[in-house]
Amino acid sequence: MNTQELADRYYELFKARQVPEIYQQLYSADIVCTEPEHALVMGVPTVTKGIEAVLAKSKARQETIEEVHSFFSSEPVVGGDYFSLAMGRDMTLKNGQRLQLAEIAVFGVKDDKIITETFFY
Repeated sequence: MNTQELADRYYELFKARQVPEIYQQLYSADIVCTEPEHALVMGVPTVTKGIEAVLAKSKARQETIEEVHSFFSSEPVVGGDYFSLAMGRDMTLKNGQRLQLAEIAVFGVKDDKIITETFFY
């Protein structure tokens, strides 16, 4: 699967809200995820290494959400071994806070798998 095909598959799965399938099908076991420094305030580490750690972080984040009201994703933009998406969601957290999050995600691809993901929000 080349970068464009992988990006298209990611987009297809994300639109269908099939995030577990994204991790299972598209991510390298050695994935490295980078979040902005201000994510530490929300209890999110700035760097997470390995699929098990990324899955644990995703699960912990999902457990803070009471309801997702809407979500969006742009179509992927591909450049070389990278693709990016604008994405976001409107949600209510379990603490009652309503949060609208918009971000740019940049994914690095090698050997037909996502090896890096970097989020800007």
